[in-house]
Amino acid sequence: MNFEDILYEVRNGVAWIIINRADKMNAFRGTTCDEIIKAMYKAGYDRDVGAIVLTGAGDRAFCTGGDQSTHDGNYDGRGTIGLPMEELHAAIRDTPKPVIARVQGFAIGGGNVLATICDMTICSDKAIFGQVGPKMGSVDPGYGTAFLARVVGEKKAREIWYMCKRYSGAEAVAMGLANICVPADQLDAEVQKWGEELCERSPTALAIAKRSFNMDTAHQAGIAGLGMYALKLYYDTDESREGVNALKDKRKPEFRKYFK
Repeated sequence: MNFEDILYEVRNGVAWIIINRADKMNAFRGTTCDEIIKAMYKAGYDRDVGAIVLTGAGDRAFCTGGDQSTHDGNYDGRGTIGLPMEELHAAIRDTPKPVIARVQGFAIGGGNVLATICDMTICSDKAIFGQVGPKMGSVDPGYGTAFLARVVGEKKAREIWYMCKRYSGAEAVAMGLANICVPADQLDAEVQKWGEELCERSPTALAIAKRSFNMDTAHQAGIAGLGMYALKLYYDTDESREGVNALKDKRKPEFRKYFK
């Protein structure tokens, strides 16, 4: 496969899917999402692959969510909001291989959601996690909220979304958002080590285990599907557009001016 926005490579049985948009802090656009979906299924059904790593290029960011330069009430791709988010999240959950999020820097917004959905997360001591939706006129009305509450607990999930704070790699481990935090210069080796250990496990047992874990939260796909339609309606409001406009103007948004 030829990709424009991602890199795909297999390292000793471990497939690495790398968002290759470092100049955009690895924010995703429509093309990025479609390519990650294709790569997930490519790796998921390759018998020579035992584990999958999802990460971003460069040192600054894992992923910072949707590319705001392509967002003006709708993104630039397909899907309910111009991004096939339901399909992207489903691809991570449905691929029968464990997916490891390698977080070397910022995992913000939709990037934080991707890290949450991955089976496991390994981060560096330079990683920063957090949400920005309510500060930007957006929200993730699916796995990014409902599943996050399963991962870190209801109170902490609400704090993450309502307060839009940022959390270190160590804090992410403490709340259950990440499995382990290592020095930045050890991150790649640790991620590859975990991946190669997974390659030694029974692939059928891992697939059954993953499906079993997912069944407990499978209903959240319906929440996400319905929520994305609500989000599309929200994106069409002046209140939501105020977030993007404020970012472009480099000022603090005034949401309540449009709240009626």
